[in-house]
Amino acid sequence: MSSTSHANPLDLLRSDVSAWNSLRAERDSGRVSLVDADLAGTNLAGANLDGVDLTGADLSGADLTDARLAAANLTSAELVGAVLLRAELTGVVAHDANFTGAYLTRADLRNADLTMAYLTSTYLGHANLAGADLSGAYRTGAYLGDVDLTGATLVGTYLAKADLTGANIADAVLDGADLTDVTLPD
Repeated sequence: MSSTSHANPLDLLRSDVSAWNSLRAERDSGRVSLVDADLAGTNLAGANLDGVDLTGADLSGADLTDARLAAANLTSAELVGAVLLRAELTGVVAHDANFTGAYLTRADLRNADLTMAYLTSTYLGHANLAGADLSGAYRTGAYLGDVDLTGATLVGTYLAKADLTGANIADAVLDGADLTDVTLPD
């Protein structure tokens, strides 16, 4: 499918992830703006969304397996029930983003800014959150088994009923974190 047949980048992304990735590689256009885009339920597996501005975008129920979102802006984005299996999210900015019920197994969130993010019932097993800032995040019932939180900041984070079995919390800052009924690593 020719990428020139699409009037805008959002149409191309929705219809042909491979063509989107090729266009991004050819043009190396830097920042792309998809502010407030409706991508709910879209198959974006393997999409290159590095550095894309997705502020306020709706990615609820989207399949982002193996997608690349390094340094993307997900501020106030909706990712309810999204699948981000093995997604690359290093350095992502996701202030006030809603990841409720999202599946982030083996996702790479190193140095991510997840301040005030909603992570209720989110599955983060084996995810890498080293150096991430989760200050003020709301994470009730989240699964964080075997997650790497080395050097992460969780100041004022609500972690009630979270499962941290096997997690690495070395050098994590937990000042003011609510650890009510949290399953902690051995």
